[in-house]
Amino acid sequence: MESILKNTINMIMKIFASACLLIAASSTFAYFIWHEPVHTKRSVAHAVRKDDKHEFIIRIKQKAAAAAEYIRAGHFNSTRCFLADMRVSSGKARFFVYNLVRDSIEKAGLVAHGSGSDQGDGELRFSNTINSGCTSLGRYRIGGSYYGRFGLAYKLFGLDETNSAAFNRAVVLHAHSCVPSQEVYPIPICESLGCPMVAPDFLQTLKNYIDRSEEPILLWIYY
Repeated sequence: MESILKNTINMIMKIFASACLLIAASSTFAYFIWHEPVHTKRSVAHAVRKDDKHEFIIRIKQKAAAAAEYIRAGHFNSTRCFLADMRVSSGKARFFVYNLVRDSIEKAGLVAHGSGSDQGDGELRFSNTINSGCTSLGRYRIGGSYYGRFGLAYKLFGLDETNSAAFNRAVVLHAHSCVPSQEVYPIPICESLGCPMVAPDFLQTLKNYIDRSEEPILLWIYY
């Protein structure tokens, strides 16, 4: 009787251990495939940066030229790239579809920065650290799409030291209804936990470019 009881207990323990391993494996898989950072919205508007149009044009032209050179050395879409200028106030359009052939902006929309990046003084800080809630500067390869907590999203793979942890941080390109479709400057928009978060209709615009492209599209977030 004692032997039967001992065997029964051992069997239960094995089943329990197997179940724990299965749950752990499933949780890890779910983190990488389905995890989405929760967005936050500031109750107090941060200081607005004064944007100089001439400086903005110089910055985007320089980044577009650098992006074109980088693209020539890799396997990316050679006609268009996405550029996000975080020096522009969040209430203004600062996420751009840039036509490299025509050397001009083709589409533009609002994009949120990470809540951890906001210093409350109009300046932003950036980090590649997990749980920092910050935007990470640098070049990204836009990967495959999936449906997560906020619907359609695209995986992002950091290509620089400043954003190499993007995938592990679950930093993705996604939409949220808190991001307006039109400019609201001087009012700032809501913030993410590090994701480049856009308006739902603008994500559909970007989707048309991403899904139709035979090669990955380069996203470059800069300041």
